Amino acid sequence: MAVAIERVGEEGAYYLERVNITEDSEDDFNYEDVPIEDEYESEPDEDLNAAVRTIQEAEEDDLAAVKSQGITAPPVTRRPEVVDDFIRNFLVTMGMNRTLDCFQTEWYELQQRGLLKAEDIQTVPDVYTQNRNLDGRVNLLCRDVDKFKNAANKAKESFVKLKKERDFHRMHHKRVVQEKNKLISDIKKLKKHYSSYEPTLRQLKEKYEAAMKEKMLSKLERDRAVGEVVGLQSTLRNFQGDESDMPPHESTTKEQRRLMFASGVGPTQSKVREANDMFRNSAAMTKSMDVVNQELPRYPNDSEFPLDTRTNPALSNVKGPSPHLTRSGGFRLTHTIQAHSLAVSGIALHSRKKILATVSDDHSWKMWSIPSGDIVMTGEGHKDWISDCDFHPNGHQLATASGDVTVKIWDFSKAECVQTFTQHQHAVWGVSWHTCGDFLASCSMDGTSKIWDLNSLRCRNTLRGHADSVNSIEFLPYSNTLVTSSADKTLSLWDARTGLCGQTFYGHVHSVNHVTFNLRGDTLASCDSYGWIKLWDVRTCSPMTSIDVGPHPANKVAFDPSGTVLAIASSEGAVKMFEIASGQVSNLTGHEDAVQAVMFDRNGEFLVSGGSDSTVRIWS
Repeated sequence: MAVAIERVGEEGAYYLERVNITEDSEDDFNYEDVPIEDEYESEPDEDLNAAVRTIQEAEEDDLAAVKSQGITAPPVTRRPEVVDDFIRNFLVTMGMNRTLDCFQTEWYELQQRGLLKAEDIQTVPDVYTQNRNLDGRVNLLCRDVDKFKNAANKAKESFVKLKKERDFHRMHHKRVVQEKNKLISDIKKLKKHYSSYEPTLRQLKEKYEAAMKEKMLSKLERDRAVGEVVGLQSTLRNFQGDESDMPPHESTTKEQRRLMFASGVGPTQSKVREANDMFRNSAAMTKSMDVVNQELPRYPNDSEFPLDTRTNPALSNVKGPSPHLTRSGGFRLTHTIQAHSLAVSGIALHSRKKILATVSDDHSWKMWSIPSGDIVMTGEGHKDWISDCDFHPNGHQLATASGDVTVKIWDFSKAECVQTFTQHQHAVWGVSWHTCGDFLASCSMDGTSKIWDLNSLRCRNTLRGHADSVNSIEFLPYSNTLVTSSADKTLSLWDARTGLCGQTFYGHVHSVNHVTFNLRGDTLASCDSYGWIKLWDVRTCSPMTSIDVGPHPANKVAFDPSGTVLAIASSEGAVKMFEIASGQVSNLTGHEDAVQAVMFDRNGEFLVSGGSDSTVRIWS
């Protein structure tokens, strides 16, 4: 048995000592159990719910008795203020603390002496209380009046300000309406006046285009005739050299033998007359060419433009359609070169070696070995972004165009810039070498293109005719013809020898970013700033097809060697491949930003693209 001795305090019960008492006591006293039920058996258990119910019933009975007798509960009464409290409150309100102390001292002294009458220490008359309450309310209302008066003054000032502004804008609106009506009337007059000139302008334009076309064709015929004359003259010289070895009886038909050799048939009378006419016309053409050449100003070291009778030897290497059409899956991304620190704006492939040149907005150009991506050479010298580049036909020089208004020629053997042309008035967008390597063409934002002579180091011709920035320029291989694209939405064919425009192509409704020839030179491909691609037939000077790959701008286009596939550099971040025969368009995705340049190699085995993500990617 365990017995605990505990003490109850204010904070609760706690034990003082715990003692264990065994059941076996020394005296072996037998204790009896005392039952406790007998003492409380007679008392019934108290039910709490019954007690609560009894109390509620008693309260309800009391309320019913009050209602039946008409007795209402007494209202809350306000005890009136006595005189001394009134004075104290007044002194406290006025902040008269010393007066309050004196008052309390004297008041309590008089009250203890019994000198104050009962009516003097009773409640304050209502008039004083009302006056004090009214004074407080008057002060509160005065503050509200001042606040509302200030708000009213501010509102009045704002109203006056807004009224003045309204009157000013109303007057300005009336003046604008008057100017608009005047401009509308002027536009109507100008439109009416222009419509009267439109038929004449259209007729003059048609005549001009026809005359320029005839002029271009006549120049081509002249060049062809001059080539035939040169060939005939060399043949006659060879024939005259062999004539001394002939027998005497054959020397009497020397002129006939010349005619026979020239015509390739027997010495009939009709062939003789044809040969004579051909010699006569050729002599006249040669004489006229000499006259023209004598009239043109001559400068020391000026280069001679080659004849246009040559053919592109690369055409003999074209066999069948593009590998992109015959190979399953088309081109795939094989190599990526982190070329520059800023956007790659232009690329160029070497004519004989697997070397790639890149130019960038970081003011530098670089040469790479492809597809390994090893850097070969780096050039710095431009003071602004570089927009385009092109390898010299023999591969020993590189031309670059820049936003610093210059065109530079870089010589690899000397590892330096050997020439800088600075006659453009604005940023230079593109450059292109003539196949002979003696002439370089450039186009600029100043609306002109220029032909530079690398021997005399001067501008031979300035091509004027575009009404806006000239965005690209390209020579037709083995020809003196070049094509330009402009922000005035047109393309133009030019004769580099005379600097005259031979044909203008209309059809784009947005700025034309780039134009290029196919390998045969009979088709043009152009792209504009809204993603429209157009193909043009050079022989008929008419559009062939149009395709929309927008709405992102198309920056450059490139034909594959077979002319069956057109690669498009899109600002969408992909290179788009357009199959001309089927009209299908596929995407080569891999760039992380806009694609700025694209180019096929000379065999069509791989494709190179450069983008604003500062990388060059090779697809094969």
